Amino acid sequence: MDYNKAAQQVLDAVGGSGNIVSAAHCATRLRLVIADNSKVDKKALEDAEGAKGVFEAQGQLQIIFGTGTVNKVYDAFIALSGVQGGTKEDVKQAAAAKAPLPQRLIKTLGDIFVPIIPAIVASGFLMGIMEALKFMVNNGFLDIDTSGSIYVFADLFSNTAYTFLPILIAFAAAKVFGGNQFLGAVIGMIMIHPNLQNAWTVSSGVEVMQPVFGGLYSVPLVGYQGHVIPVIIAVWVMCQIEKRLHKVVPAMIDLFVTPLVSVFVTGYLTLAVIGPIFTTIENGIIGGVQALITLPFGIGSFVMGGLYAITVVAGIHHMYTIIDLGQLAQYGFTYWLPLASAANMGQGGAALAVALKSKNAKVKSMALPSALSACMGITEPAIFGVNLRFFKPFIGGLAGGACGALYASIVGLGATGTGVTGIFGVLLCLHQPIQYIITIAISFVVAFVVTWVIWKPEDTAA
Repeated sequence: MDYNKAAQQVLDAVGGSGNIVSAAHCATRLRLVIADNSKVDKKALEDAEGAKGVFEAQGQLQIIFGTGTVNKVYDAFIALSGVQGGTKEDVKQAAAAKAPLPQRLIKTLGDIFVPIIPAIVASGFLMGIMEALKFMVNNGFLDIDTSGSIYVFADLFSNTAYTFLPILIAFAAAKVFGGNQFLGAVIGMIMIHPNLQNAWTVSSGVEVMQPVFGGLYSVPLVGYQGHVIPVIIAVWVMCQIEKRLHKVVPAMIDLFVTPLVSVFVTGYLTLAVIGPIFTTIENGIIGGVQALITLPFGIGSFVMGGLYAITVVAGIHHMYTIIDLGQLAQYGFTYWLPLASAANMGQGGAALAVALKSKNAKVKSMALPSALSACMGITEPAIFGVNLRFFKPFIGGLAGGACGALYASIVGLGATGTGVTGIFGVLLCLHQPIQYIITIAISFVVAFVVTWVIWKPEDTAA
């Protein structure tokens, strides 16, 4: 492959050096922030030597070259264009500065949740395993000592991340908002302090009220275990207070005054104002989503399963983490994750149909690994590199996602955790493994068949 030629073709297709704000690369993609998108020739980019796909996401123009190739194309691109190279984070910041407010808010959610996903996944997997073991023990399928240390400790470990979730979220949010992460963690600790009632005590009819602001009104002294939005808002407030105090407090007392005032003021506002208000808002959102996806005959899930991939294209799918975590806190299961898995498998089935039906070697080489990636829960290559490019396969993927989500809703399929979809998502549904496998199989097969029927390679020169 001629890396200089590929770099020159990309440079020409994006309108030259003067139209480039920033450039970087990740493991597989050349990432560019463009000044004027109207000057970009997307067809020429797709035809560039070695390019396996082109898509726009979160204000970035991303060209897929693949591992081991992208870094060489990037080096040639920097040399030819004269653009100063940056890191992936530099490009993200440049793109974020151009993005509209709603997109920036959703990106912020992604920045908060991505670092804590491994902890959530670990707990979710363990919870799934423990649910499966309990089911088998209670129904006589398995005879193990449930008082043994391995079983008891595993049961303890399984819900730890969810029990202390506000601390994880607060720590991550403080970093994103530019505050002290340890002060952020303290706010998270305040919100789940043992002296606060938990939601289960309140639901049993015992609720302790506390007058605030000199008796102006009273609020319940209840903890915020499992909540997301109140924690994020509280930490944002703390970071604003902290940063302003750093500017006005003399350096010699800053170390003492700023942390004290930041924690005390934010803590009081959190328990008196932020917590009650934003818990109500969060519960309303979760209740609305739950009502939608539990509509009779699975109608709501059918619609959302079909629309899910569109939200991935729009780059707003990170917001679903709030729904997942909220449902886990309220119901013990998330009914959203199976829906997302169905949507992802649908895009995988559509991409496989393209791989098998296309007569173009380049399209085949791109579609087959993209289909596998989608089945593992990573859909961007399949969506942007294959299905959306030819459009009809994308429609096939939406159809598959809708049908799989419909089945999941009818059988009441829920997951014990979040963060993993596709084939490996079955580890979060070990209490209903057969239903999960049927769900993703329906999505995959329907998407494959619909795409095979409606898409013709000659329609798109593929």
